Amino acid sequence: MDLGEPQHLKRAIGTRQLSMIAIGGAIGTGLFFASGAAIAQAGPGGALLAYSVMGLAVYCMMQSLGEMATQLPIPGSFEAYAERFVDPSLGFAVGWNYWFSWAVTLAAELVAGALIVQFWFPHANSALWAMGFFAVLLALNLMSVRAYAEAEYWFAGIKVITVIIFVAVGLLMIFGMVGNHSSGFQNWTLSDPNSGTHAPFVGGFTSMLTVFLVAGFSFQGTEGVGLAAAETEDPTRNVPKAIRTVFWRILLFYVGAIFVAGTLISYNSPNLLNADEAHIAYSPFTMVLQQLPRFGYYAANVMNAVILSSVLSCGNSSMYVASRMLHAMAHSRKAPRLFGVLNRRGVPVAALLATGLVSALAFFSTVVGEKKIYQLLYNASSLSGFLIWLGIAICHLRFRKAWVAQGRSLDDLKFKSKFYPYGPWLALVLFLVVLFGANIGVFQTPVFSWFDFVTDYLIIPTVIILYLSHKIWNKTRIVPLKECNFELP
Repeated sequence: MDLGEPQHLKRAIGTRQLSMIAIGGAIGTGLFFASGAAIAQAGPGGALLAYSVMGLAVYCMMQSLGEMATQLPIPGSFEAYAERFVDPSLGFAVGWNYWFSWAVTLAAELVAGALIVQFWFPHANSALWAMGFFAVLLALNLMSVRAYAEAEYWFAGIKVITVIIFVAVGLLMIFGMVGNHSSGFQNWTLSDPNSGTHAPFVGGFTSMLTVFLVAGFSFQGTEGVGLAAAETEDPTRNVPKAIRTVFWRILLFYVGAIFVAGTLISYNSPNLLNADEAHIAYSPFTMVLQQLPRFGYYAANVMNAVILSSVLSCGNSSMYVASRMLHAMAHSRKAPRLFGVLNRRGVPVAALLATGLVSALAFFSTVVGEKKIYQLLYNASSLSGFLIWLGIAICHLRFRKAWVAQGRSLDDLKFKSKFYPYGPWLALVLFLVVLFGANIGVFQTPVFSWFDFVTDYLIIPTVIILYLSHKIWNKTRIVPLKECNFELP
């Protein structure tokens, strides 16, 4: 394998592909599985409100990222913005945290893929399936950025079609036009005498706070558009186009799907809490489609295939964004220079292989138990995304202040974020609330679990230590507003 000489990343991602990358980043197992537990925990109204509020926060964050990525479509994206507009040490902490998050997510998705296959092949060797999926994804990413983008286009397309059909059929069922569901919204006023709870809001604010974390994890990946901007054709036109449609996609795919599932499935259905990759029949999507006459048998098989493609899509994106972040950090001397080398096709091979090594964690699943390792990996990567989003909001606030401080006109911005400065501040506050509050349940259990506590909160002090260590070692400082760099490399 020829590493060749260092080159610039190739701009090979087209308009349709970038749009699908934005969509694909927002649709995954968080919608197909975790939405069921969200409805059971917070009720249909609580889940819908939590996903809507988190969707608004993500929309504001994406507006912030869109403004910066359109003006500066550079490798590293928010890692580079943190270095240019805040502090090089923040860039170091953000970059390594992001790489870790998606390298771990890749491992988690390989475990999930192996679990999903067991629906058809109960006695299959999960390690072999995980290795097979890894080989396919690595091959796609090694070919070229265009091969990655094209694969993601079709992966995302499957998910989009599925959600649109689900929402459309679900609405017909709600109004009694098809299926076995009696028309109406009875599940929104349902009471459970056993638990003393009632819809639409179950468990109060504490339950909704927990669902915020689930909703946020579901949306993670949308920021990948920022990294893809460095390899996008005509980013000035294509990045804003992808960013502008994120809100409507979130509205349709998440809010629409949660509304349909919460209306057609009672929140106290025990099956909602059993939904995971090993129990496809308990996915809210499967449970709804099984209410259709003569479709129940096929629903689980169809949804299993869709969710497998979703997992592979997430793994594909994980490998791409993690390797690009490692490549960018190598060029800014925050990672070994080897990771900054590209082959003739513009692929950072060493960065890809380093990311792939982390996915070897998935192969230990047969030793320590698939669900345990998946829980560990899932929890370790979930909060990392909120730290990244928090960093993006901070970078944007500094970006705008520096732009004005240097005497630049806002009219010269190629794309303006909506709701500034309220948008980034709203996102910042919400992300902080989720970071520290969403896992508060770990302190409320009868038996305190150190495993849960460590996996829920360890990433926060880890990032702080990364930042302070780099700052002390390199004696960095906060970048003065008039010294912030707006120049393209």
